Parts: sequence; C-alpha cells; structure tokens
Amino acid sequence: MAIFNSSTVSNKNSKTDSNTTIITTGTKFKGEIELNCSLYIDGEIEGMIQSSKDIKVGTNGHVKGTIVTDKLTVQGYIEGTIDAQTVVIKSSGHVRGEISSVELIIESKGIFEGNSVIKDKKESAPKALEKKS
Repeated sequence: MAIFNSSTVSNKNSKTDSNTTIITTGTKFKGEIELNCSLYIDGEIEGMIQSSKDIKVGTNGHVKGTIVTDKLTVQGYIEGTIDAQTVVIKSSGHVRGEISSVELIIESKGIFEGNSVIKDKKESAPKALEKKS
C-alpha cells in the first residue's frame, strides 16, 4: 500500500486496505502510474493511469488524461479517455471525454459529456492490460 498526501501529519490510526494506493486531497501528481492494485484518488492527477484492479475517483478527485482499468467508479471529475470493463458515474461524478467499456452506468445527477463506445464482451479486456505473448 502507498499513501500519497500533502500533509505533514501521519495517520497512524487510519485503517486502509493494504492492496490500495491512495492519492489524498491536496496531492498533485503529473506522469504515468502503472499498478497491480486498486487505486483511490482524492487528489489531482494529470497523465496516464493503468491498473489491473479497480480505480475510484473520490469527490475531491480530479483526473486529466487516460485511464485503463478493469472497473472505474467516478465521484469526482475526469477529463480524458477511459478504457475499462465497467464504468460507474455516481451522482456527484462528472466525466468529459471518451469512454470505451462493456458496461456504462450513470446514476441520477451523474454527468457524462462526450462519446461512448460499448465494447463486445469477447474483446473486453482493456487494450493496455492485455498480456503480450
């Protein structure tokens, strides 16, 4: 587990899943992230994010770039390209860009501006996560 935050105070009593990387509020990251664990974003990321597990963008989360993952849950704001099996835009979520997925769920009051391509289940693995032989 990795926790990235802008605070000087440690959270020793906080319980988190040891298989989740957390980007907390106030943290800004620019670059490329590739992980084999879940990711929770409540800060700002600009760039490419690739995870073989779930990615959740919290209400304070802001992502500008490309996301490739199995399942994406959005409560914050994403601007860019998404390639995932399942995308869930919660009521506080806002996505602007292109979504390529097998399943797209938009809750009441969730916002999606852009293009959506529904992938065939047979070729449903996100492109960047496919294993090369």
